[in-house]
Amino acid sequence: MWLQVSLLCLSCLSLPSQSQAQDRAVLRRSNDHGGRCHYTFTVASPEESSCSGSSMKPEMDGVLSRLTLLEALVSRLIAGVDGGAGSAGSGVRANGEEGFPEDYSQVTREKNQLQQDKERLNGQVQELQRRLAELSQEAESLRQKPCQQTHTSGGTQYENRPASDPAYDLGKGAYQEMKAELTEVAASRLIPEGNHNFTDKFGVLLMPITGCEALQSVGDPVLHRKADSITGKYGVWLQDPEPQGLLYTNETVWRIDTVGKDVRQLFAYEDMDQLSQGFPMKVMVLPEPMESTGATMFRGSLYYQRKRSRTLIRYDLTSESLASRVELPHAGFHGQHPYSWGGYTDIDLAADEQGLWAIYSTSKAKGAIVISQLDPESLVVKRSWETNIRKNTVANAFMMCGRLYTVASYTAPNTTINYVFDTATGMGGAVAVPFKNKYRYNSMVDYNHAQRKLYAWDNFHMVTYDVRLGRASQGSI
Repeated sequence: MWLQVSLLCLSCLSLPSQSQAQDRAVLRRSNDHGGRCHYTFTVASPEESSCSGSSMKPEMDGVLSRLTLLEALVSRLIAGVDGGAGSAGSGVRANGEEGFPEDYSQVTREKNQLQQDKERLNGQVQELQRRLAELSQEAESLRQKPCQQTHTSGGTQYENRPASDPAYDLGKGAYQEMKAELTEVAASRLIPEGNHNFTDKFGVLLMPITGCEALQSVGDPVLHRKADSITGKYGVWLQDPEPQGLLYTNETVWRIDTVGKDVRQLFAYEDMDQLSQGFPMKVMVLPEPMESTGATMFRGSLYYQRKRSRTLIRYDLTSESLASRVELPHAGFHGQHPYSWGGYTDIDLAADEQGLWAIYSTSKAKGAIVISQLDPESLVVKRSWETNIRKNTVANAFMMCGRLYTVASYTAPNTTINYVFDTATGMGGAVAVPFKNKYRYNSMVDYNHAQRKLYAWDNFHMVTYDVRLGRASQGSI
């Protein structure tokens, strides 16, 4: 019986791995205490040193042994594969390290080229945007500028304007500028027809002096302040030659920045020092918006043109209220008859020793300068004179001793006061008094007879000029 059991166990253990069992198994034969013969099949365990345990321990030991061998074999196989892969990977890295600098250089070159292309395209975009802005500005300027056609009759050019004097609606832009440089007009073209007997053989005016003396020279510009922002590119600044009341004196400085669509702020400074430091003592708000740089100060009131109209307004400085308003008959406005620099300078108000004046033009005058003396209280026209010089051929004008003087250019650094018209005689002619536009864009010139100075606004800069008057003699004014 024991022999059968032993043989059965031997056959069962030999089935899974017969060859390995024969190598490691030991078969013994012995007698027990009762004299019976026993056959014993033994397989050595690599981990256990005794056979204690259940009856299944030998079988389990064999299985565990085979699993251990299998795990060792799998570990060796995995180690071999990893080693091969590692070797292959090393080769790849080696090859990659050899090719990496060249690939990196190529990528860097392509990146730099793309960056250069991007910068070039950005530059082209900016240039196109700049050109578009210029074209838009030019188109807006053309929309605001009235069309003027001329025809020639007897050697003289006249505007082809209707007999009526309608108001032009020239768009909503703040200002128009005429950028073309003005060529100074020859004296022979400025002399009114029939008045040649008032000039000498050199074309210099020989005008009789009545009352006031004539302008002989203008000094160099003296800077008092530069405007701080774009709204101060054009403007008006003045001192009242004949102040009224006790609130303000002839030392008080008045300033208006006229760039903008709704110009209403009037700044008051105690004196020139306060102006230069930029500390106004008061800011007034005008009841009606102002147009252009043609305002003036006289006898305690600010006189100015209402925006987009031919209406004149007198603003009382003491009461800070509108004192008078009236339409200037037939006067052009809002770009119909401006000075050569544009700026809607159709109506220019001025004050001198003889009172308050308006410098403008009408459709009847065909663009020639008209001078009207105004009542300072009611603004009613007292008397008018029509000159023979076209308003859009001169850069600016001012009144002095009842005479109109015109400035030839607003941008030329060295230009001249090129024309004079005397309201006392109704005669006018060419002069050549040197005048300097130091900052190359003079948008306002006004005379103060108390200070004997010209006040001007030259490209953000508020300047004054000393003037010298004297009696005219042959060959000079």
